[in-house]
Amino acid sequence: MSENTLIVRQLGCQRYMTIWQKMQAFTDTRDDAVADEIWLVEHQPVFTQGQAGKDEHVLAPGDIEVIKVDRGGQVTYHGPGQQMMYVLFNLRRLKIGVRELVTWLEECIINTLQEYGIEAYAKADAPGVYVNDSKIASLGLRVRRGCSFHGLALNVNMDLTPFLRINPCGYAGMNMVQTTDLNGPANLEQAGSGLVKHMIKKLNATAVKYTEGFENE
Repeated sequence: MSENTLIVRQLGCQRYMTIWQKMQAFTDTRDDAVADEIWLVEHQPVFTQGQAGKDEHVLAPGDIEVIKVDRGGQVTYHGPGQQMMYVLFNLRRLKIGVRELVTWLEECIINTLQEYGIEAYAKADAPGVYVNDSKIASLGLRVRRGCSFHGLALNVNMDLTPFLRINPCGYAGMNMVQTTDLNGPANLEQAGSGLVKHMIKKLNATAVKYTEGFENE
């Protein structure tokens, strides 16, 4: 398969653990003949704690499950109405490092929001994307065998109150915002298509295949 081929999967709303395990399995079994993939998904409510995560940043999880995962970063929240874009890329084949991939992800978000007149920006010392000092998107990656998984979470049209139960990404009092409050993308379809469009440009992908679900399901 051409190294410029990209597969984009629309996965709907899924349990976090299910997708995390599939990302790990995909990364552990792929070789250089396997095309890169983007997974678009939203999750049922969950807090995820990164590898360096400190328990004191989980303030009052209540009835929402906390899962310790293998990405970088601290604790964040995922739930319905938030666009996840997971990037399963062969970084060695792309000839980029993790820092460059982080920049790509941030720029995809910034460029998507810019089309709606929203001025968003990244911070060198705090990965993610911000609007007026409020955080609109979080990032977290893992690289194994030269390949990336995990990705970004863009707040689109969701219940933001669970973020009050944590110190988002380890920052006490971090204010969270979403695209619908800023006249940005109104739904996941708009948000996801924008993110994918800008990532395709970064990848210089010449053949893009859109699909729903996984082949073996």
